[in-house]
Amino acid sequence: MTTTTQSDSGQPVYTGSGTPTGDEEVVLGFSDVDVRFKTEFGSVHAVKGVDLKVRPGEVVALVGESGSGKSVTSMTAMRLLPRNATIGGQVDVAGRDVGRLSESSMRRLRGNDVAMVFQEPMTALNPVLTVGTQMVESMELHRVARGAAAWSRAIELLGMVGIPEPERQMKKYPHELSGGQRQRVVIAIAISCDPKVIIADEPTTALDVTVQADILDLLRSLKDKLNTGILLITHNMGVVADMADRVAVMFKGEIVERGTVEEVLLHPNHDYTKMLLGSVPRMGAGRGQMGISVKEEIDEQAPLAIELKNLVIEYQRLGKAPFRAVDDVSFDVRQGEIVGLVGESGSGKSTIGRCALGLIPAASGEFRLLGQDITGARRRDLKPLRKRIGVIFQDPAASLNPRLPIGECIAEPLVVHKVGDRKSRENKVYELLDAVQLPREVYNRYPHEVSGGQRQRISVARALTLDPELLVADEPTSALDVSVQARVLKIFADLQEQYGFACLFISHDLAVIDLLAHKVVVLQNGKVVEAGPREQIMENPQEDYTQRLIAAAPVPDPVEQGRRRRDRHELLLEQGEEIVELNVDAEEFHQSAGEAEVVDVDETGSTGDRKSR
Repeated sequence: MTTTTQSDSGQPVYTGSGTPTGDEEVVLGFSDVDVRFKTEFGSVHAVKGVDLKVRPGEVVALVGESGSGKSVTSMTAMRLLPRNATIGGQVDVAGRDVGRLSESSMRRLRGNDVAMVFQEPMTALNPVLTVGTQMVESMELHRVARGAAAWSRAIELLGMVGIPEPERQMKKYPHELSGGQRQRVVIAIAISCDPKVIIADEPTTALDVTVQADILDLLRSLKDKLNTGILLITHNMGVVADMADRVAVMFKGEIVERGTVEEVLLHPNHDYTKMLLGSVPRMGAGRGQMGISVKEEIDEQAPLAIELKNLVIEYQRLGKAPFRAVDDVSFDVRQGEIVGLVGESGSGKSTIGRCALGLIPAASGEFRLLGQDITGARRRDLKPLRKRIGVIFQDPAASLNPRLPIGECIAEPLVVHKVGDRKSRENKVYELLDAVQLPREVYNRYPHEVSGGQRQRISVARALTLDPELLVADEPTSALDVSVQARVLKIFADLQEQYGFACLFISHDLAVIDLLAHKVVVLQNGKVVEAGPREQIMENPQEDYTQRLIAAAPVPDPVEQGRRRRDRHELLLEQGEEIVELNVDAEEFHQSAGEAEVVDVDETGSTGDRKSR
């Protein structure tokens, strides 16, 4: 067994005698891996005796909710854990025990044999360096290519991952690319040194459903064409069904179930796996999932909470023509009705939501909010109207004041609008804590002292403090684990039925929209592509864009998802769209990657024989 102590630099260093696995077919192997973190509150046992193997051309999914130990396990393979980590067991990459490599050898191993694709490409890329500079840097550091040869190779790699006009994109900065293009750049960097295994840590969580499908197609062709092993870390069971060959389920640092993707997803044995799968809303299943019920009949004579007619919203740009974010949009939301606003990033969903809150003015058209025309309204005139509107933001940690106790955060709208006295406000907060199923003890805690799911419930309670007639929910569950999402959605549906508020529900998760919405409005590039009742849009979409959106949403059934993927590819070809895949000849790619040296060390830390790829 290999354990760690700290070096003079404070970094975790593996000591002891590691025994090679002897299994040359394993490109990434974890043997009895155990990780503890020393904290001021004592030792945290994050990973407990994990055994896992990834073979060439295989996708192994490591699934579980936040805090289960997935990412910590993967970081041991890269030796990227912080200084307070104590690591036991053995991790092998391409037949080499990472615990026996020196720091310089480990740097060569990263990239050459194991690469990583992180969850958020914007934070993984350097914002002050161009895409080309960052791609060339990785190849020069690992001696794959230098100078003009590295630049040409980088252009070739961007073309391989499906980025249009790669020569022009090389000169751009990360913020000038879309989220999907940034993730493709990260994948291009990851494969630039032809690694034997790639660790993909939640590679699609921050992406739209269509971009997610493209990235999954790209990763699938990567493992098929280059025979690269992939360790996929995710909590999205639809992604698991779409990508994985084998699955390991982690819970509180331990692997509680493992098997082929069909065995685990279709015939789960462990209660935790069953709970995870039971918490995932499924496309096409409609109402009644997970015990969530929404009132079907809407009073067509009910007053309109939102009425948009030919709405145009523009952003002014210095020295340029205004950018039109919302273009001639018309739809309405009645009291007691949930309208789902869907579309990709940049389609104008959140812009309409901010306009509804009076935060962005409309350039033209008509926006009537709770019967009042706010198109040309002044800010001070909107304050009485805002009292009748609640809002739930995507990130509860950012929307709650970290310096205020939770009770004061929930009561803040009452204070701002001078409603009630101190005692009545306190009673209202307790009533809302009961409504969102939180213990009253959290009243005096701070936001950082509760979980993400609890914070989002606090945001729901805060949004309902003034008994609003309209609720604007902007991606309220996208940052949550599946089981937490299921609980929040159920609470949301119960409260909507109890209070009867109108709701503009903004989301790119079509399964959630299918579960909750009465009507659906589909946006693309600021325009309404299609709108109508939920059944019409979700079950019989008429427009090409809506069909692509729905076809791209994965379901947690590997058999059904395989059929949906084939149908999606056929749909793309029919509509003249391209299927994203790695445009490369495997033999030529492996040859062009060149040879990169990796230095092994013995137990004493002295340099051993040099081994060539």
